[in-house]
Amino acid sequence: MSLHDAHIACPWCYIGKRHLEAGLAALGDDAPDVEIEYHSFELSPDTPLDFEGSTTEYLSKAKGLPLERVEQMLDHVTGVAAHAGLDYHFETVAHVKTLKGHELLHLAKAHGVQLEMKERLLKAYFTEGGRVNRIEELVGWAEELGIDAAEARDALESGRYADDVQADIAQARAYGIQGVPFFVFEGKYGVSGAQPAEVFSQVLAQVDGEREGAAA
Repeated sequence: MSLHDAHIACPWCYIGKRHLEAGLAALGDDAPDVEIEYHSFELSPDTPLDFEGSTTEYLSKAKGLPLERVEQMLDHVTGVAAHAGLDYHFETVAHVKTLKGHELLHLAKAHGVQLEMKERLLKAYFTEGGRVNRIEELVGWAEELGIDAAEARDALESGRYADDVQADIAQARAYGIQGVPFFVFEGKYGVSGAQPAEVFSQVLAQVDGEREGAAA
């Protein structure tokens, strides 16, 4: 069974990832074999290359909301993340354009470590204050996962995977996806948002049952 999801700088994507993992784990021995593939999605194309300011300031300007309302929103998502086992630090989040990070995900896919790289980039962004558009930082994370530093630097500086990133974004547009997280199961079933773990368990079991029925 194949499954698709995407994005680096969306707090609900990290939470949705954890809920999916929990939903799959909850099926125990009945869990289907799942192949997870991440596809790029640019949530906010107008994000500056480097925004110098706090998350609260960024979202206040981007969404036209008062600072107090933004702080309430961040407190809420931080609490939801904590329940999913995630430690968010919005006070250190660096708002940057994420396309280079997506290019690194494609390089990681070519090396068979895309899932690990997705996790690493999300942790870097939401927990460590990493800048997921800076080549030196991206190369360092690639090295952590066993990718040669020179290869990673060359791929990122040359834009080797830039067209693949744009192809993913176009595919999402063709699916009608306008926000993330968005999970596509077997190319035909979609789940939008960071749904509870039990929702993912139900969908995974249903899709697996239909697949087995079709094969019978």
